[in-house]
Amino acid sequence: MLKQRVVTALVMAGLFLAGILFLPLLALAVLFAVLVLAGGWEWSRLAGWEAKPARALYVLVLAAAMVGLYFHCQLDAEPTRERVQPVLGLACLWWSFALLWVRSYPASAVIWSHPMMRSLMGLLVLAPAWMAAVYLLSYPRGGALMVTLVLLVAAADIGAYFAGKSLGKHKMAPAVSPAKTWEGFWGGALAVAAVGLLLWYTLPARGAHISLLAVLAVALTTSMASVVGDLTVSMVKRESGAKDSGSLLPGHGGILDRLDSLSGAAPVFALGLLLAGW
Repeated sequence: MLKQRVVTALVMAGLFLAGILFLPLLALAVLFAVLVLAGGWEWSRLAGWEAKPARALYVLVLAAAMVGLYFHCQLDAEPTRERVQPVLGLACLWWSFALLWVRSYPASAVIWSHPMMRSLMGLLVLAPAWMAAVYLLSYPRGGALMVTLVLLVAAADIGAYFAGKSLGKHKMAPAVSPAKTWEGFWGGALAVAAVGLLLWYTLPARGAHISLLAVLAVALTTSMASVVGDLTVSMVKRESGAKDSGSLLPGHGGILDRLDSLSGAAPVFALGLLLAGW
């Protein structure tokens, strides 16, 4: 199982890097949109919609939300901070509510268990994450920023896996994801801090450009948001009785199982860059 998971991850990483290196911004935006819409298709089942027409309609609503954010934030031209920052701020506010629901699950399910509420949750999980990713790509070194985001999320995941496997004793959210522990969480945070330190040393004129404290703050809040994204999707899967969101990716499950952490991390990372004065 682990070998299959690693092979699939390496293939996905290779395709991701190839896309970042060789595709223009618009093509990357469309490619990411296809992946997010595939995640939306999987989410529609978790939300409680079984009929294919209903699931297709949900994907269309998600696509409309993404198009609306694309033009509202002027991602088709030159995005401005005045348009982008409020959307990112609202996305981060949503993840704060999601964290509260994760912490109080299963009691919190009375608030969001209805299919309409779960459908709304899916829009809030996926659409702002796509917008944040396209916004990051609009930077002069947008490809490098996207790679950095993925590296931070991967470091949090890998650090948590090995620390939790060897040291894990205290459950983080047993009602949502019994395998996750606080030892794993802190192991992931240490791995992210190490990656952040390494990235800061590679920045040109690093002291004048952005402080080490700012880099670590953005990196660590991004990793925490990735954990919340993972736990939120796990909570919805548990409520719907599903182990994985799909079976498209061998060893990983569905597309949504790979987008969950990134969906939480992307808006926080993008907002962190803005607030840090990138």
